Amino acid sequence: MKIPPIRKAAALAIAATLVVAGCSSGEDESSKPELGAGGKVIIDTLAPADADTNLDTNPVTKLMSDKFKIQFRWQTTTFDAGPAKEKRQIALASGDYPDLFMLIPWVDGFSQAEVLKLGKQGVAVPLEQLIKDNAPNIQKALDSNKTLKEMSTAPDGHIYALPQWSDCFHCSYPDKLWINTAWLKKLHLDMPKTTDELRAVLEAFKTKDPNGNGKADEIPMTTDVQDSHLIEYLMGAFAYPPAGANNGGVGLLTLNGDKVTTPVITPEWREGLKYINSLVKDGLIDKAAFTQNAEALQATGNNPDAVMVGSAPLLHPGIFVQLGSKDGRDKQYDAAPPLTGPSGKSFSGLNYPSSSTFTFMLTNKASKEAQVAAIKMLDYIYTTEGTEIAVMGPEGVGWNKPGPDDIALDQSIKPLYKRTPGTQAPKNLSWDAMAQYNLTLDYRNAQVVPADIYSEDGYERRLFEATKLYEGHEDKAQFFPTVSVWTDPAVSGEMATLKTNLESYVAQGQLAFITGSKNLDTDWDAFVQGLDGVGLKRYLELNQQAYDKYKAGQ
Repeated sequence: MKIPPIRKAAALAIAATLVVAGCSSGEDESSKPELGAGGKVIIDTLAPADADTNLDTNPVTKLMSDKFKIQFRWQTTTFDAGPAKEKRQIALASGDYPDLFMLIPWVDGFSQAEVLKLGKQGVAVPLEQLIKDNAPNIQKALDSNKTLKEMSTAPDGHIYALPQWSDCFHCSYPDKLWINTAWLKKLHLDMPKTTDELRAVLEAFKTKDPNGNGKADEIPMTTDVQDSHLIEYLMGAFAYPPAGANNGGVGLLTLNGDKVTTPVITPEWREGLKYINSLVKDGLIDKAAFTQNAEALQATGNNPDAVMVGSAPLLHPGIFVQLGSKDGRDKQYDAAPPLTGPSGKSFSGLNYPSSSTFTFMLTNKASKEAQVAAIKMLDYIYTTEGTEIAVMGPEGVGWNKPGPDDIALDQSIKPLYKRTPGTQAPKNLSWDAMAQYNLTLDYRNAQVVPADIYSEDGYERRLFEATKLYEGHEDKAQFFPTVSVWTDPAVSGEMATLKTNLESYVAQGQLAFITGSKNLDTDWDAFVQGLDGVGLKRYLELNQQAYDKYKAGQ
């Protein structure tokens, strides 16, 4: 049930007082462990669970419980990000929070600012000594992965929480365009490689009846507001588009040498918006793309009367069309390469690492015994055996060892595991997304995936092969290493507010220019000046200070 706004505001308003109370009670409670049946240490754990998952009866829960003498007392949320985050925030504000948070990055992971705040309040327990004493596999991962160590270690040297590390090749290049190649073939068109060629293709999709039903009902390009990479994909032909966190959102920061900058006020960005606006004005981009949700987009993509969608700028085609469609329409979509613009630019944004939030946090409510048991459990998940079981479930049910004819996703390496397809695997089999802590690129690419990229089981290979089109189009010189640059705790609140306000202002302004409610010739200067009014100069200044400290190794 959603908390009414007044109650929610009141709860958050007294958060500081209650958290202090929570700290003191936590210190008393943590002096000795609470034990359950068989002497197992009880760990109150907050975690998301989808409709098919019951963590109390899950086989991975039983394995971890027996192996590490833990009795989990679960508090679960759904996979709906809004209510999930609200539940953990209310728990923290009330002081009635769990011993352990085990979250999922794209559902309810903690932000860097939240981790800093909870660490400074004493709610989050520093993990670095626990890791050193009890978790050799986690320590090895931190020592061997520079980015993981940088993103895990706060400016004061403490590790207050851990992120998941999941090297997702296709997630690292989210700014893709999926285009209907069956329509291209029917109309005798080549895959577009430039902005002019894309315009010509979209015009043909609109006017030449590629779905063959005799109606002008084709939608040349569409997307939804939750998942869209429309601006980023098309902007790459004009300027380097910084990817926002978690495969989407507004990215604001780039580098010019060691100077922190933003591209959204540049003449090149303005030209990119002009191009996008011209496509909208000519009816080549569906206006619903800027208002509809994911369900509405799926309904369009799955229209039973005819194939309607010509192209969609999204992370993957399963967002807008049902995979395994009876008429095979999902197989019609292939990735278009990054476009080349009038000045020869051809960029693709980089989202690395693809998970940037924190998901494992022990609190001061946890006894020393609970802390040790929990970190040992996580250390097991960092092993290959622990990863296989926690992510996929028991061998022979959730996964199998490769056969002699099986091939890895990356065919240059030896296959390690063959996951049971989701349609064949039992429900409630594993912890899956909750346990993806040490999925290195080599490990992920060692999964067995069929050679047929258009089969449902070969979908991961389809995304892997598509992403090769974008690899190398990122500009690492302009890439701002967001996860490695920690904000000074003294200004973290100010930084968070500035970021929220600026992202909202930029998103609204760009939408106005694209849809034509504002004019790029007459309103652009006011848009740029308005950014200073919502704190752009201060935001860049604070990020510059943080980046300078990062570069200096402080």
